[in-house]
Amino acid sequence: MRWFIVAVLLAGCVLPVSELQKAGEMQGVILDDGARFSLVAAPVKNELAGVSLEMFAYNGQVPGPILRVRQNSTITVNFTNNLPMESTVHWHGLRLENKYDGVPDVTQGAVQPGKSFEYKLTFPDYGLYWYHPHTREDLQQEKGLAGVILVEPIEKAFVPAKEEVLVLDDVLITEGGLEFGERVDHALMGRFGNVMLVNGKANYSLNVKTGERVRFFIVDVANTRLFNFSIEGARLKVVGADSELYQDEFFAPAVVLAPGERVIVEAVFERPGVYRLMHKHPHAAYVLGEVIVSGEEVKVTDSARKNKWAYDVSEYVNRAPDFAFELDVDMQMMGGMNHAMMGHGAGRVEPIEWEDTMQMMNAHSTDKNTRWIIREVASGRENMDISLTAKVGDVKMLRFTNLKDSAHPMQHPIHLHGQRFLVLGEKNSVWKDTVIVPAGESVDVLVEFTNPGKWMMHCHIAEHLHAGMMAMFDVSA
Repeated sequence: MRWFIVAVLLAGCVLPVSELQKAGEMQGVILDDGARFSLVAAPVKNELAGVSLEMFAYNGQVPGPILRVRQNSTITVNFTNNLPMESTVHWHGLRLENKYDGVPDVTQGAVQPGKSFEYKLTFPDYGLYWYHPHTREDLQQEKGLAGVILVEPIEKAFVPAKEEVLVLDDVLITEGGLEFGERVDHALMGRFGNVMLVNGKANYSLNVKTGERVRFFIVDVANTRLFNFSIEGARLKVVGADSELYQDEFFAPAVVLAPGERVIVEAVFERPGVYRLMHKHPHAAYVLGEVIVSGEEVKVTDSARKNKWAYDVSEYVNRAPDFAFELDVDMQMMGGMNHAMMGHGAGRVEPIEWEDTMQMMNAHSTDKNTRWIIREVASGRENMDISLTAKVGDVKMLRFTNLKDSAHPMQHPIHLHGQRFLVLGEKNSVWKDTVIVPAGESVDVLVEFTNPGKWMMHCHIAEHLHAGMMAMFDVSA
């Protein structure tokens, strides 16, 4: 079994932390059409919250390098695995050739320690993407394996601004550092961290000029945590998400990102001072970092633009879905506990679970005693037994209903590989590949099937994925 192989490899020979290379900061690299790039995953040492840790890095950086490419370009990435365990690279959100999607036992074999695999990446869509492993994501992502891809549009899309990538994350640091077992733990609620990170740092800061406009490219790479991101004293102009710019830019006090989601926002810092980056929700508030504003004022104007495209989805409103799914959980192996026993009374289901409120129970839940479920309503089939088919050129509506009376109702960020979709019921259209389905609610998405192959659909809470919450769909040419 794959988990046993992982356990053996983790127990193998690894250098002491003191002898590992020190993790470097995230750096950007510009890759022209036809470029070749080497990406190496390897252990590094890093210090977080005063604790010396063994972490994993791409090219020695945590997070990994920012890959800057142009729309419609093609590059080749040679991935070398110098980890003590197998790995792959999944290129999250890209509509690329199926065999380069990075899913072990589906599109490729896992890359063993000391081995390499060559990925050919194409970028038909502009937008904000990221890359990460698709083997033991709960462990490898938590230890630092994630990187950002910025695809610049062929046509000018943005007003002039200072640009900054923000990789939002959290890590769970215990007395033993970053601890993992041979099985996936925290399978019930996912692994919530106790140290918040921006760009791999617990003390992120950015210097800007008074009056300067900053465009933030924000990615949530956490295992489980949703971020309700805001900047105290500055209003956010929401420009884009996932694979496109919004049809209409708009102002918002905060933006919510689930694991796997991306958003592009702009902020103008009109006065000198310190602006705190915040993650606030009804039960807690965290300072993620700060923007330090000083110097001579730069004059800019700030208004929301209306972009030129629009999508007519009226024929799909109020119609039955082509495919309907329920999101559920089976906890019988944990003694059949349910949300009422846990204090989640049936009348008090919160749409979003912001924190780990049952730390001991969650820590002892594993992919053996907890099974998260995607269930096809029509057939009753679950997870990898689902047989979903489509043809290139099809446009299908998928409905995801997150059962409020499940044994543990909580949100699920659902991600589709290799395709893109619009979320129905939202006035402001944008192409996405990951969407939050809150507990007790339904979400309809309109999928444009353009990419042939066998693709994965799953919850992007890493522990839920490994606890079974995944299905496949086959798109024929």
